[in-house]
Amino acid sequence: MRHFAQPTVFLFPTAAMKIHIALLAALFVAIGPTVSGATTPPTLVPPGVRVAGVNIGGMRPYLARRRIRKVFKHQLRVIVKHGVAWKASPYLFASSAGIGATVQHALSTKPGSRLTLPVAVHKEWVRQYVDYLDHVFSRPALDARFLGLRGLRPAVSSARYGVRVRKALMVRRIERSVAANRRTPIHLALAPVVPAKLRSSFSQPVVVIRRLSNRLYLYKGTRFWRSFGVATGQAAYPTPTGVFSILYMQRWPTWIPPASAWAAGAKPIPPGPGNPLGTRWMALSSPGVGIHGTPDDASIGYSESHGCIRMHIPDAEWLFDHVQAGTQVYIVDA
Repeated sequence: MRHFAQPTVFLFPTAAMKIHIALLAALFVAIGPTVSGATTPPTLVPPGVRVAGVNIGGMRPYLARRRIRKVFKHQLRVIVKHGVAWKASPYLFASSAGIGATVQHALSTKPGSRLTLPVAVHKEWVRQYVDYLDHVFSRPALDARFLGLRGLRPAVSSARYGVRVRKALMVRRIERSVAANRRTPIHLALAPVVPAKLRSSFSQPVVVIRRLSNRLYLYKGTRFWRSFGVATGQAAYPTPTGVFSILYMQRWPTWIPPASAWAAGAKPIPPGPGNPLGTRWMALSSPGVGIHGTPDDASIGYSESHGCIRMHIPDAEWLFDHVQAGTQVYIVDA
């Protein structure tokens, strides 16, 4: 059987076919670079560009924004003592940071540019945080106090130095750190607070009279100064015990008879030899009682007076020159 070749048929495009061919040609032009492997180069930040110290050179904008935001979110560290730190989010102090606008600006800068990051720092928020630090870490100074007698001797409590936060300095440090996007540790700025009264401030004289042993002890603050033999009250007219003070002092006193049975009919004795008060009188806050000299030296060391504290005249004169009105006087049974 013989085979015959089929005849070749030539088709001529119609108008509709021409339109389809044109559309296919346009599509191939549009996708040609993709099919061939060629792409539009991405938009990148110029090399070496830094924003607030963060290197975003060579990055796409969204990656640059992400890196800056990550660094900005790092917490501030306030070193309080011995490496112990308090941490705080930067958003405690700043409401926003212009990250997007700064990255957009970075795209058009020269390589190696150094850009700042605009941060909206709220000074009042910073002050509130520093006030909180001050509340936690500041403590007032404690003044030394006179405690009275402890074991028959004057005692003074120890003073304690205080500490305060230097608030203005801390506000400046935190503001600068947040504004510059720095996260280096901030050391808590403290200042000592000196007590108004130290133990050494207590150097005023204190008199302690031991009634049973008939001795007077003089202290300068808490330090022993001198002691003297004295005469105290008889059993019928005992020297009162307690805490008193010197009300007033008089040189060359006149003795005025007290309103007491033992002085009935007596008359005032002017200054001079034989005056029962000697040459010095130191009146106490206990009515009718005082410290004074006496011409009756033999009574010293015994309970012989009518309630007053007698001293040898030279001793009373020395004591008179080393105490003053207001000096505390303790009279104890010892």
